[in-house]
Amino acid sequence: MSAATALIADDEPLLRERLAACLVRLWPGLRIVAQARNGREAVDLFDEHQPDVAFLDVHMPGLSGVQAAQALRGRTQIVFVTAYEQYAVTAFEQGAVDYLVKPYDDERLAQTVARLQERIAVQAIQPAGGAEAQAAQLRLDGVLAQLADTLRQTAPARPWLQWIKASVGPSVKLIPVDEVAYLKSDEKYTLVAWTGGEALIRKPIRELADELDPDRFVQVHRSVIVNLHHVTQVVRGANETAEVHLRGRADLLPVSRSYLHQFRHM
Repeated sequence: MSAATALIADDEPLLRERLAACLVRLWPGLRIVAQARNGREAVDLFDEHQPDVAFLDVHMPGLSGVQAAQALRGRTQIVFVTAYEQYAVTAFEQGAVDYLVKPYDDERLAQTVARLQERIAVQAIQPAGGAEAQAAQLRLDGVLAQLADTLRQTAPARPWLQWIKASVGPSVKLIPVDEVAYLKSDEKYTLVAWTGGEALIRKPIRELADELDPDRFVQVHRSVIVNLHHVTQVVRGANETAEVHLRGRADLLPVSRSYLHQFRHM
């Protein structure tokens, strides 16, 4: 049996390093394959490394640990790391995920390690589509939905981006975000497609993602963000992928597996 692997996501570098050091000491066979600074980076690194376990800080800028967990659902063991006891209780009481409340000690982390080792061993011998696995997935979906709702209710109000400044020919245009159909990264630039045309801006898509209203703009691929108000339909494809169709546009935008949950109930 190959060594277990893990990803750690926390916006505090010292806390990431401390957790990694503690895990190496308490779980010698574990390999830390990636460390992420936020939830969006965690999803991208997960797709690259496919770790067995994801340690996710609940509160991270941009994509939260809970939102990242929704993207990784069913593909890894999830452990939330939080400074807020109420999130931990909700997650653990239903047995869907484990949790660590900061500051944690070696004894508490050792309990988490033991649970993870047991779950990974059981998962190795149980069919992925079995009844027990499906029931566990339903519990996890319920916990994540509840936690996401709690985060939305407790998050402080913030002003979302209203205009995007872009060079169009010799002039600079202020594009209302309401008119933006989608944004797509293109190496060093981001393509802004709106009702009046298209433009390239230098601002990275990952920065724009953190400034846009998440109730309106959702990431569907590591390089694509769409405005839900411009979506007409989402067509499912093979291997848990899909394509987004937009009102009045011929563009078909890819939806990767990690972001398909955004449209699960559409």
